[in-house]
Amino acid sequence: MPRVVGQIDRAKNEAILDAASDALFEMGLAAPLDEIARRAGVSKQTIYNHYGSKAGLVKALIGRRVAQITAPLEAPMAEARPEQALAAYARALLNAVAHERGIALYRLLIGSAPATPDLAQDAFAAGPRASRVRLAAFIRREMLAGRLAVDDPMEAAVFFSGMVVSHHHMEGLLGLPSQLDAARIERTATEAARRFMRAYAP
Repeated sequence: MPRVVGQIDRAKNEAILDAASDALFEMGLAAPLDEIARRAGVSKQTIYNHYGSKAGLVKALIGRRVAQITAPLEAPMAEARPEQALAAYARALLNAVAHERGIALYRLLIGSAPATPDLAQDAFAAGPRASRVRLAAFIRREMLAGRLAVDDPMEAAVFFSGMVVSHHHMEGLLGLPSQLDAARIERTATEAARRFMRAYAP
C-alpha cells in the first residue's frame, strides 16, 4: 500500500525521534535539524515533510512519551481491572518523571517559554494535557461500567495525576536528587491507585 504524503515508516520515525532526543539533550533547543537528520540517517527535508518544523518534532517527542505513559489504559482487559491499570499508568508516569532526558526537555521548554510561548503552549497540550485527557476518558469508561462514581472525569484525572507526581517533578526540574527508586515508584503507584479507587467507589 503506498504511503500518504508526509507519512514515513515506523522505523524511520523512531530513528528521527531517538536522534532528536539525543541531540536536544546534548545541545538544547538550538540543536540543528541538519544534525538530527545526520544522526537519524535521513534528509532534513524528510524531517520537514513529516514534522513541519523543529517545534513539530518536539511535540512528537512529547507525544511519544505520552503514548508510553497512557498505554496501560488501553491495554487488553484494562477496563476490567481498573486499579491495576491505574497503578500501571502511575508507574509509567513516575518513571517518566524520574527520566533525566524527559526532565531536561521540560527544563528547556520552561527556559524558552518567554521567547516562544506558542511552543510552550503546544508542548503542554501535547504532553500533560493529552495525558490527562486520556486518563479522563478511561475514568469515564469506568463510570459507564459502574466501577467508579465521578462527577467530573477530567478533574478526577488531574487529582490522580497530581497525587502520583506530587513533588517529584519539581525535584527533577530543580536538579535535586531523585527519591524515586524502583521500590518507591512501585509503592507510590499501587497506593495511589488503591486510594483513588476507594475515594471514587460507587
